[in-house]
Amino acid sequence: MAGQTTIGDRIRGLRLSRHMSQAQLAGPDLSDSYVSLIESGKRTPTPVVMRLLAERLGCGVEFLLHGIEPHQRVDTALALRQAELELCHGDPAVAAGLFADTARAAGDDNAALAARARFGQARALEAQGETGQAVEAYELLRREAAAHPERLADLPLAVALCRCYYRAGDTLRARDLGMDALAQADRLGLDQGDLALELAAVLAEMEIALAYVERVLTASHLPDTVDRDSEVLGLWRAGKAAAAEEDSALAARLAADAVAAGRPARMAVRYVRSAMRWAWIATVRPEDAGLDRAGEFAASAVEILSRLSPGTIEHARALVVLSRVRLRSGDAEAAAEPAEQALGLLAGVRGTVPAMAYVVLAELALARSKDGGPALERAQELLADPVASVASFVDRDSARLWREIGDLWGRAGAPERQTNAYRSALETVGVGSRWREVVVPAIPAHLGVSHESRAG
Repeated sequence: MAGQTTIGDRIRGLRLSRHMSQAQLAGPDLSDSYVSLIESGKRTPTPVVMRLLAERLGCGVEFLLHGIEPHQRVDTALALRQAELELCHGDPAVAAGLFADTARAAGDDNAALAARARFGQARALEAQGETGQAVEAYELLRREAAAHPERLADLPLAVALCRCYYRAGDTLRARDLGMDALAQADRLGLDQGDLALELAAVLAEMEIALAYVERVLTASHLPDTVDRDSEVLGLWRAGKAAAAEEDSALAARLAADAVAAGRPARMAVRYVRSAMRWAWIATVRPEDAGLDRAGEFAASAVEILSRLSPGTIEHARALVVLSRVRLRSGDAEAAAEPAEQALGLLAGVRGTVPAMAYVVLAELALARSKDGGPALERAQELLADPVASVASFVDRDSARLWREIGDLWGRAGAPERQTNAYRSALETVGVGSRWREVVVPAIPAHLGVSHESRAG
């Protein structure tokens, strides 16, 4: 009975498959005209009538309500949970297949469940780096959500599309979606929870609506987050064992517990990304983001990552951001330690993060009337390397670092190296060599060269 999406459709379909007339289905308790109104969608049966019709049609009330029987509902819930676990803790490609299977199984008889599964499939495509396909899927779902808001909410789709368009380079479309999502969040008073943190993360990445990002970070009272991966894995394995024994209800419960166990860590990761980005912006645009609050956010990010991901590139990134905040705040002595600690974690790693650490150390050396040249040379090597994109934020941040390197070479009395660094800054954001001599002297201090400039 594919394509049947309402209670009336399902009642009519079952009645015809059983070769019953409306009068026969109505029996002595109902009128055939009332049955006709139900089938046409002009009347909604009461719970008592629903049970009566289900009994005469030989099906469950669950089927008339949702298009699936209770055991199918449990199996579908299990499939969704397993797909969610694969997406969060396993293989996004496997997750995409599971979500697609679930969407097909739900079909038109359960459009809301199918929409949830297709949303998961789009998220899995995004996680695999298939941004174009993810955008197509999100856009289709957003159009359907506008027509059928009972199936899927618009706000999560707007946030996801904003993130995808920004990372694909369409900053104008991303900004429009980001501001639309922000307007929705403001109307709802939404500044806590998964969705608020997800929105804050993408707004911080785009460097817009920083007041909202700050509000979300301030309102996010995260618990003492610890690594619970082993617990998640144990619950996941137990759920699979229960499913193998055909105990779908238990398997679904264990899978739900596994998803819930991993939620605090996922929220913490979103918090850390927003906090680091907000603090980083404060070091280059202190007029937009206060350094005192930036220090608090950067320190929180370091603390969380020291528990969740100690010794990783993300942990090192947070240490470098904290070092930069302290340096910009005038606390040179406190700035050195996290930068040196980060470099200890980044042995053999090339890219923006270790380059940031060396720029901090170079600035510290110059502030102490020492030679900052070796640190600046090392930073340039890391930024000029062909694989320097590893662990970087975006091209604009690399350009800003080149600008800072140029400023520091100027302070060190090396004008030729200063000019070369400024040229590298422009090349990083795609400004051609024929513009160099004209534009280099006029680079703004914060290097606010956008992706739109590159496109032009």
